[in-house]
Amino acid sequence: MAHQSALIAEDIHYYLQTQQEKDLLRFMTCGSVDDGKSTLIGRLLWDSKLIFEDQLAALEADSKRIGTQGEDIDYALLLDGLQAEREQGITIDVAYRFFSTDKRKFIVADTPGHEQYTRNMVTGASTASVAVILVDARKGVLPQTRRHSYLASLVGIRHVVLAINKMDLAGYSADVFERIKEEYESFASQLAFETITAIPVSALHGENIVTPSLHMPWYQGPTLMAYLETVEVTERLLEKPFRMPVQWVNRPNLNFRGFCGTVVSGKIRAGEEIAAPASGQVSKVARIVTMDGDLGEAVAGQSITLTLENEIDISRGDLLCAADSRPSFADQFKASVVWMHEQPLLPGRGYLLKAGAATVSAQITDLRHKININTLELQPGKTLQLNEIGVCNISTDRPICFDPYRENRGTGSFILIDRTTNATVAVGMIDFALRRATNIHWQSLDVQKQSRAEIKKQKAQILWFTGLSGSGKSTIANLVERKLHSLGKHTYVLDGDNLRHGLNRDLGFTDADRVENIRRVAEVAKLFVDAGIIVLASFISPFKSERAMARELLAEGEFREIYVDTPLEVCEERDPKGLYKKARSGQLKNFTGIDSAYEIPDNPNFVAKAAEIPAEELAEEIVQKLLEDDLAG
Repeated sequence: MAHQSALIAEDIHYYLQTQQEKDLLRFMTCGSVDDGKSTLIGRLLWDSKLIFEDQLAALEADSKRIGTQGEDIDYALLLDGLQAEREQGITIDVAYRFFSTDKRKFIVADTPGHEQYTRNMVTGASTASVAVILVDARKGVLPQTRRHSYLASLVGIRHVVLAINKMDLAGYSADVFERIKEEYESFASQLAFETITAIPVSALHGENIVTPSLHMPWYQGPTLMAYLETVEVTERLLEKPFRMPVQWVNRPNLNFRGFCGTVVSGKIRAGEEIAAPASGQVSKVARIVTMDGDLGEAVAGQSITLTLENEIDISRGDLLCAADSRPSFADQFKASVVWMHEQPLLPGRGYLLKAGAATVSAQITDLRHKININTLELQPGKTLQLNEIGVCNISTDRPICFDPYRENRGTGSFILIDRTTNATVAVGMIDFALRRATNIHWQSLDVQKQSRAEIKKQKAQILWFTGLSGSGKSTIANLVERKLHSLGKHTYVLDGDNLRHGLNRDLGFTDADRVENIRRVAEVAKLFVDAGIIVLASFISPFKSERAMARELLAEGEFREIYVDTPLEVCEERDPKGLYKKARSGQLKNFTGIDSAYEIPDNPNFVAKAAEIPAEELAEEIVQKLLEDDLAG
């Protein structure tokens, strides 16, 4: 970086000032495998003299040791930093690089081309303003090119460079360039890009990267670097309404209460009115506090602390907004979802939804359709697999603030998190609130759950019996109910087989159907508890997530998980319905314990060793445990 190193040595303060005044462009590279993404960015850095001396020495050594260009420099090694990437010659993770020229600062995200790493590509695209999409001149537009283009459009990128690479291997043909350009523009016309700029390049030989190519005089457009230095990509964040998610409520003493966060759009001045949509309350900004003193105005991108003229109800996760331009506030909305996990999306399963600083419980209530990214056709489906994209209805346990993603990327995006593993399973972009979410309200009733239970002289609750088929769940549940009934308790048994004759008769035994089966059961059981009843639910309920969902529907202490722990071999010996035999012979698919998993409870309230202790004795132990804990009234 000789051209900048000299300035640093001569006048470090002037250098820092010039860096601060430059605007920043975030862009990404994407495309299919071996299209030359890493080589292109490596060559861009090399030809721009943006490589430090120690990087240069390491690059030359690595090129000789593990490079793919013989004795020449392998520019891709500047980006492929993981050992697995260098061994395979592919990009796996997203590689970020910062560099600057005299005109602009840049952060480039080099994203992987393999379909299995599409989720990594989405991560890199989420903060980019420009997408450089590479196409191999010999192969043309491939399915992964279409996939990445659709994803780039979906996450809000509006400017695209179509870098048609390896033109040296296509004889520098203008006809090849025009054919690929026309094919891509025809496909991309269905997407939301504002500009598409096609540039013929040879990344390996540095042609049309920083300097114009002598082999392609027929191309009169900008080089890649010239485009990146001049493209106008202002997101007009300052023109959008003020939005600031509250990251922290700062209360160091009785005399100070401030709300900390980063302004994601708009601007705010001291004295202006702001609102907290969650509570509907309005106040005025008293101070805009920063480490360097108070500000008269704060704008998008700044981290600040706001103090207000009067106390209003604001907590971490709330969104502060302009009083005269408020976001949507709803608990149901339509969204586009990119699935990023090996385990499929299961409508009805409980997930955690994180939007800004807010985290709420959520369910995919309806998968409207999947999107074929090659044709952009809408396809029916019950679930989403890894890297698939769908349009869904989502319900949350409480309303959240948001703007449509197309209007504000900062307040219209979210992630879904698995409740048991804490893995991020999906990213989503909100389209709009569902109108029905705003006109359905809880009806206030005079007689409450506690009153209904007290008149029955008992504590309403669920006894949730879980275990493999043939473990003895229904037998034990029936005996427990009989004993409770003899004590004068008001009970009801919800049995898996019985409900599949009526309420759940439309459900099969796929994972998605099992999730919906338990969701319905849990909601029904909750109603029984609200009526003051002791409910005994006997279901295989193989997944921890759904059992946790059922528990969270109720108040503390109202859900008692009873694990009927009977070994698989004992269940198979019993096989009262002949189901294990059919499953082993392949006649019965998705059978729990054979070709569908059963997730053992982590901390059940009671473990019933049904292979070792008679059912009658186990039922008596459960009832006595309930009486000891004063849970049966």
